[in-house]
Amino acid sequence: MFDLMGMMGKVKEAQAKIKEAQAKLVFLQAEGEAGAGLVKVQVNGERKVMKITMDESLLTPNDKEMLSDLIVAATNKAMEEIEQKIKAEMKSATEGMIPNIPGMDFGNMFG
Repeated sequence: MFDLMGMMGKVKEAQAKIKEAQAKLVFLQAEGEAGAGLVKVQVNGERKVMKITMDESLLTPNDKEMLSDLIVAATNKAMEEIEQKIKAEMKSATEGMIPNIPGMDFGNMFG
């Protein structure tokens, strides 16, 4: 028979673990680079850009458009990497807590 009280306890426990893991996300970091390392962007687990570094050779009026493109590319790479780290962190925090219910996708629950 289905144990509703046991399931509710598991849900509350999972919620607590999720909150704890979310509080740690600020400490996660990822870096993306573009132009063979000419531009680097660092982001954190709160999906905030923390630092942008660029090679001084790009700081000319002629390279303005290319610099913009490289910043966008590096930022997108950093965001992709941090998303993977966030998912791994949240999965680790809830491992064994949430049952595998066929047809239910909890993978997007943390995005």
